[in-house]
Amino acid sequence: MCGRYTVTVTLEELMLRFMLGDSIAAKYAPRYNIAPGQWIPSIIGGETVQERRLGELRWGLVPNWSKDEKSGANPINLRAETVTEKPSFQRLLTRKRCLIPSDGFYEWNKTGKSSKQPIRFTLKDGALFGMAGLYDTWIQADGGRLHTCTIITTTPNRLVASIHERMPVILNSESESIWLDRTITDVQRLKPLLAPYPAELMTSYEVDPKVGNVRYDEPDCIAPLHALW
Repeated sequence: MCGRYTVTVTLEELMLRFMLGDSIAAKYAPRYNIAPGQWIPSIIGGETVQERRLGELRWGLVPNWSKDEKSGANPINLRAETVTEKPSFQRLLTRKRCLIPSDGFYEWNKTGKSSKQPIRFTLKDGALFGMAGLYDTWIQADGGRLHTCTIITTTPNRLVASIHERMPVILNSESESIWLDRTITDVQRLKPLLAPYPAELMTSYEVDPKVGNVRYDEPDCIAPLHALW
């Protein structure tokens, strides 16, 4: 599962990392504790890198076939196995892919019957990465459009496995280009991308339990709880 994450860089750093042009349809600011139900920065691709654009999607998928906005589960995550095997989600996989920029995600380690310690997972070099997502547009009764998304999860690598049974699909640069290429619609070509990211390229550390409060979104959310030396 991926239920909380961060993207703490500047807009300029984000644009440079993901080769974004001037097509920006989002109000961007660094975020330290992004939670489900919020509007999040998302990247939609085209047939070329130059067609990539940054916008906002609400986190929690409302598929276009939903009867109303709240009739379904509005999943914040979809399992890789689900999106590659169920016809309803295969349509999104072939036509409605997006990239969710991030530089870390949180999971909670059970330390007792009622206590949990939040852990932040990042790449070892602290670099930005893209999480594989799907999006869709639901037409409201008044004709308005609601754009929502979900983050795909896969089996965990050995680092994450000690804390949780799932992890978000993290794509490398080559995989990002394939994922955002709208001319690619072959599920069999996309399926291998939905694999665990190498554990040896990642690290983790404990953070303050205050990140459990979805209303708290401050820089100290990502501060190590203990000294790293």
